[in-house]
Amino acid sequence: MELVYSTIYLSNPLKPEMKKIEVKCLVDSGSTFLCIPQHLAIQLGIEVLETREATLANGSNELVPYGGPVKVSFENRNCFTGTLIFGNEVLLGAVPMEDMDLIIHPKLFKLSVNPESPNIPRGIVK
Repeated sequence: MELVYSTIYLSNPLKPEMKKIEVKCLVDSGSTFLCIPQHLAIQLGIEVLETREATLANGSNELVPYGGPVKVSFENRNCFTGTLIFGNEVLLGAVPMEDMDLIIHPKLFKLSVNPESPNIPRGIVK
C-alpha cells in the first residue's frame, strides 16, 4: 500500500500575529498524535510543555518533547491539539483526524472530510 500525503496548515493560536504555515504531511491513522519537526516548532513559536514516551515504527520507545497548542486546518475543518516535536516530516495522526472528522480514502490515497458530514465536523459523545 502506498503512503498517503496531504496538505494542511499549521499555526499557533496563542500567537495570531504569526502566519500559518502550509505543510505536506504524512497521514497515518495508526499513529496517535500530530508530530512536527523541531524547525517547524521554532517557526510557529510552540512551547515545550512536557516529555512523553512514543513508540516508534521500529518498536523502540523514545522520550520526546510535547508542545502546543497547535491549530491544524484542512479544507473547512480546524482543530486545536498538542504535538510531539521530533522527526523530519509532519505526521498527522488519529487524534487530530478524528477531531476534524476526516477520513482516508485508501483506493485514492487521499485525505478528505467525512462525506456523511461535509459541512460540520461531527463526533460521538456518549
